[in-house]
Amino acid sequence: MADKTLLLKNADLLCTMKLSDAGSGQSAAHVGRPGDHCGAEIKNGGLFARNGVIEAVGDTDSLPADADMVIDMTGHVMIPGMVNTHHHMFQNLTRAVPAAQNAPLFGWLQTLYPIWCNLGPDHIYWSNALAMAELALSGCTTSSDHLYLYPNGARLDDSFAAAADIGMRFHGTRGSMSIGESKGGLPPDRLTEAEPTILADCQRVIETHHNADRYAMHRVALAPCSPFSVSMDLMRETAHLARAYEVGMHTHLAENSEDIDYSLASFGMRPGEYIEAVEWIGHDVWHAHCVQLDPQEINLFARTKTGIAHCPCSNMRLSSGIAPIREMIDAGVKVGLGVDGSASNDSGHMLNEARQAMLLQRVMKTGDAMTARESLALATRGGAAVLNRDDIGVLAPGYAADIAAFDCRGIDFAGAEWDLLAGLLFCGPIKTSYTIINGKIIVDQGQLVSMDMRHLLSKHRAMTADLMSKA
Repeated sequence: MADKTLLLKNADLLCTMKLSDAGSGQSAAHVGRPGDHCGAEIKNGGLFARNGVIEAVGDTDSLPADADMVIDMTGHVMIPGMVNTHHHMFQNLTRAVPAAQNAPLFGWLQTLYPIWCNLGPDHIYWSNALAMAELALSGCTTSSDHLYLYPNGARLDDSFAAAADIGMRFHGTRGSMSIGESKGGLPPDRLTEAEPTILADCQRVIETHHNADRYAMHRVALAPCSPFSVSMDLMRETAHLARAYEVGMHTHLAENSEDIDYSLASFGMRPGEYIEAVEWIGHDVWHAHCVQLDPQEINLFARTKTGIAHCPCSNMRLSSGIAPIREMIDAGVKVGLGVDGSASNDSGHMLNEARQAMLLQRVMKTGDAMTARESLALATRGGAAVLNRDDIGVLAPGYAADIAAFDCRGIDFAGAEWDLLAGLLFCGPIKTSYTIINGKIIVDQGQLVSMDMRHLLSKHRAMTADLMSKA
């Protein structure tokens, strides 16, 4: 097969997000103090890629003059494609449900569980396709998804099918719930599964979909939903299975004060003690939210290289609190960003998530608590580190050609010529002009090209209408 080459040239600004050689020696997984280590920022920048892998980055004049595909990026800011570390894509079928609009986490879940009981394979496929389209339009090129309920024949395979059709680099996590209301859990019994069934399907999904190769488009992680919906035995058995197959592990942890109360009442342990007891710490593990971690637990995460998916919009929407991200970063914890489910955000815009991450730390502390560059680093190489990948999140030779380009000539950027990179967060947020994944154009001049948007929206509306008719 002939090589396929791509040349992007003449960008007003290209930011690599790679740690500078003059840095402090920190690894690419670590995000430094404000203003540090954003990597090279190149004016009149561009890159050359072959077969989905970057070969050269630099001033346009230093790059090859031609390629199979050439895009003039005049007027654009280019950054690495952003990495979404936590989502529940099916939830975009239940945005703004009236009874759930003003409820905290547990009440919100108890309102929506009965609706989600009516999901099926088509709901999963079309909600996932729409979620990935929305992410791609915001400059996201890699996303995980936490699918933890499987009613009416739904399978994680439906999510992988949507990822393949949209062209998203995808980490599908096989979630699970085994403790329903009759056993003291939160979900209705009909949304739970028997634990042997869960473990058998986890193995099937790994063997069917996981690709450990560099630049892989599809990977699998195992993801029991939360400490209040599975047993400690299932947590341990899932960890053993995941490590036997060398796949990632993901769950919710310490999301709000109710979470802490439940952990103390049910297990006699705080979240940090719980995850140690069930063997859920290590470089292959990332936990969502972690809003209520104490200093000892933060140090545990740092020591064990355990990752965190920070979801600021959802944490605000559900009044869960403000995660101590500044302390986590300073302690050396791996931190990435996640949009979380589209019934608790209610958006899938990664650039907006980065903006809110920056602003929340300023609300919590001081005006320099987090800079725009630092937050963009969380959204790119930070997310890559959390997903345990060393082939995305950076624009440099040897990395995947996953790129987001934003047109800075519109009204949102007017007057931001002082610092176009910071303008991505301080202004807007805007949608991407180009999103390129694995060297393929997914968003072209602001339009999704991998799937017909009218058809996608029509099918998605039909899926929402179906759930509304059964509510």
